[in-house]
Amino acid sequence: MEKEVLIWLGLLVVFLVVEALTVGLTSIWLAGGALAGLLAALIGLDLIWQIGAFFTVSFVLLYFTRPFAIKYINSHQEKTNYEGLIGKVVRITETVDNRREQGTAVVNGLEWTTRTQNDGEVLHQGDLAEVLEISGVKLIVKKYEEE
Repeated sequence: MEKEVLIWLGLLVVFLVVEALTVGLTSIWLAGGALAGLLAALIGLDLIWQIGAFFTVSFVLLYFTRPFAIKYINSHQEKTNYEGLIGKVVRITETVDNRREQGTAVVNGLEWTTRTQNDGEVLHQGDLAEVLEISGVKLIVKKYEEE
């Protein structure tokens, strides 16, 4: 019994240290399960009951608290400059032609090398385009169609 108590205590400490060293919730549910296993060992339950308590409590904590954690913890993250460009409508400042490897657009006052999603599509100066993704330092766009 003493050996089992030390093992559960060690697991509890490990899970709590991992939780303390990470930014988000990663192992708090397992720490709760280890605490349940430790309590089961302290009251003298067999190893199989201790393991059952560990898995049951870990699962219940994960099942009921993870959706809350995802919804409310780190929910106010700001998009980075990169993420904020996806979906923006930009004006083409130099003809975009993938085959000629040319094209630029200005976004938030910065000029970007620009390419179309489809190689055969050519966008001309003044056209509007929607940013689909960023590949390296190039905007990947498609012609913007107003709804």
